[in-house]
Amino acid sequence: MLEDLKKKVLEANLDLVRHNLVILTWGNVSAIDRKSGFVVIKPSGVSYDEMCADDMVVVDLDGKVVEGHLRPSSDTPTHVSIYRHFPEVGGIVHTHSTYATAWAQAGIPIPNIGTTHSDHFYCDIPCTEEMSAEQIRDSYEASTGDVIADCFREIDPMHTPAVLVKHHGPFAWGTSAADALHNAVVLEEVARMAALSLSINPSISMNRNIVMKHYERKHGKNAYYGQVKTEKE
Repeated sequence: MLEDLKKKVLEANLDLVRHNLVILTWGNVSAIDRKSGFVVIKPSGVSYDEMCADDMVVVDLDGKVVEGHLRPSSDTPTHVSIYRHFPEVGGIVHTHSTYATAWAQAGIPIPNIGTTHSDHFYCDIPCTEEMSAEQIRDSYEASTGDVIADCFREIDPMHTPAVLVKHHGPFAWGTSAADALHNAVVLEEVARMAALSLSINPSISMNRNIVMKHYERKHGKNAYYGQVKTEKE
């Protein structure tokens, strides 16, 4: 079942290591097949050195295992919650990458203070509110997805496809597992740049005209960054 998607999810999980976004087993990638409504996700606590495509676990949008011989990631309820809340999302990455996690632990959004950030994320990377004692006790992982969705009531999740979960770490998403991975890589880098920039000049701010110019030239209706794709491509 979903053998091609399993391979793509495996490759994206292995890319977490290649891009230095995880150590040990501190991260997971999933992707959804919207036609079936099934999600493929990394198994819980399995070393990246030992994983293969057959180890990927298939779950439904309630988080119930449909296929697989291993337990799915403990963050599965968060992933399926994000898929339910954001129907355009096709893949999700969660890591504990150093700089993005530092911002999350501090409970502070990553400010958009440069063109690198603006090229990929339209606004600041938001940070969730703190979860209630009841949410933590009764449905911690699922509630994590709910508080993420709350952050995007007035933000397009596909224009700023990343979030910081307070005291926890970053999640990024995209149209596929590979796209979500790309956004997670950029997220960690802009988190590092912001930390360094603010250490040099704590009062720095960003011109919104530059933000819009850089975002629109890459993602807008009249985007001109990169090459024009032909029909063969």
